[in-house]
Amino acid sequence: MVRVPIDIEVFDKSSDEDLRRRGTNAEIILSLLMEHPEKAFTPGEIAEETSVARNSVGPVLARLEDRNLVRHKGKYWALGNDLDTLASTLATSEAMTERFGPENPEEWK
Repeated sequence: MVRVPIDIEVFDKSSDEDLRRRGTNAEIILSLLMEHPEKAFTPGEIAEETSVARNSVGPVLARLEDRNLVRHKGKYWALGNDLDTLASTLATSEAMTERFGPENPEEWK
């Protein structure tokens, strides 16, 4: 199983539960948006809140939007309206990460 290290700052600021939940960038971003369904975030704010690399946030959001899991207006992104699909997708993604380990972008090259 491939493990991806985290910054010590993320380690220090995160709870045990948050660190257990860490998975793919999509899972992490969806988890943030699900924790704050009443808010919309800029990609920069999402990167700051999640520690997902800023240059990864945009492509992840675009893929999630293609699946109707998130929506956006202008520079802001929010949770999509189809919560049943969202919950199912997140549960499946988390199960796959638990079984096969987190994604490793280096392996995609």
